[in-house]
Amino acid sequence: MAVEQTPEHVHTEEHAAMTKGKIWQVFFYLLGLTIVEFIIALYLIPHGIMTHGVGNFLYITLTLAKAFYIIAYFMHLKFEKLAFKTGVTISIVFIIYFIVLLLTEGLYLHVHMN
Repeated sequence: MAVEQTPEHVHTEEHAAMTKGKIWQVFFYLLGLTIVEFIIALYLIPHGIMTHGVGNFLYITLTLAKAFYIIAYFMHLKFEKLAFKTGVTISIVFIIYFIVLLLTEGLYLHVHMN
């Protein structure tokens, strides 16, 4: 006879690492990253401490870090199979690549069309 697992058993086994404490920990990581973004936007760039180019690079980096935490923990990608993770990762890499291409093209047009 085959042993069947109930959906409750599978659910608790897959997501055993997601406790309330872990959820709050990820929340505070996201909150901290958002606070850093606000400090950059409202203090460092306007007071000339940081240039717009460095600020944009930091925004993109912090946003990708926030996206990682949201996808990994709140969308439960961290608990998925390797094939699914690889497919999503490759898709995200291509999306980032296209964003970089669009930003490069926009900068080229901005510089050379004036």
